[in-house]
Amino acid sequence: MLIRSDEVPVVVALWSPRSEACVELVDTLSGLAAQDGGKWALATVNVDVAPRVAQIFGVEAVPTVVALAAGQPLSSFQGSQPADQLRRWLDQLLSATAGKLKGTTGSEDDAEVDPALAQARQQLEAGDFEAAKQSYQALLNTNPDSVEAKGAIRQIDFLTRATAQRPDAVTVADAAPDDIDAAFAAADVQILNQDVTAAFQRLTALVRTTSGDERTRVRTRLIELFELFDPADPEVIVGRRNLANALY
Repeated sequence: MLIRSDEVPVVVALWSPRSEACVELVDTLSGLAAQDGGKWALATVNVDVAPRVAQIFGVEAVPTVVALAAGQPLSSFQGSQPADQLRRWLDQLLSATAGKLKGTTGSEDDAEVDPALAQARQQLEAGDFEAAKQSYQALLNTNPDSVEAKGAIRQIDFLTRATAQRPDAVTVADAAPDDIDAAFAAADVQILNQDVTAAFQRLTALVRTTSGDERTRVRTRLIELFELFDPADPEVIVGRRNLANALY
């Protein structure tokens, strides 16, 4: 869903089939998505079977709906909404992202999607990271140039690692500024919490104070974090510039 959000807005509905309000909301959103014919994409996440995805989005109650654009949350709401209010919210979303995303590549809406790719996307959206990674790796083995597969595997590796970090990782790292492992954990949590600049700054500071193999290790991790985002993202551009200054 993060990769798809580079092309069109992605509306993520975090729901539970045990809730009638959730079922009604997902049905309404599905109908609106069909009406809009690919202008935006709907991703549904059953929080009962994908609790890690719910954790990533900081869900406190369902239904929760989050709009993503270029991998970043743009708007969200909690609770059920009538169809006319959802229509207005979607129109505002489309207006806010008009001309700012890449748009669909090719004629995916008119052509049949590769079943293996569709399965990988479904597994990722459902929070089944292990199965999704296996599916994307199989796609990459047959098509080494697949941008989507490469990006998805990077995202999966990050999400798997980041969601396993301790909640107080930032506090722990702040108390031990020279601890590389603690800094790595804190940077993961900060990116998960959308505090991207702080994560980049944390590791850039370590690049300045380390040398040899330790510096290489920190630089490598920082570059891996840059690659989670669009190269044209302003935070990535600034981050890469700061890294270059720290190195030279």
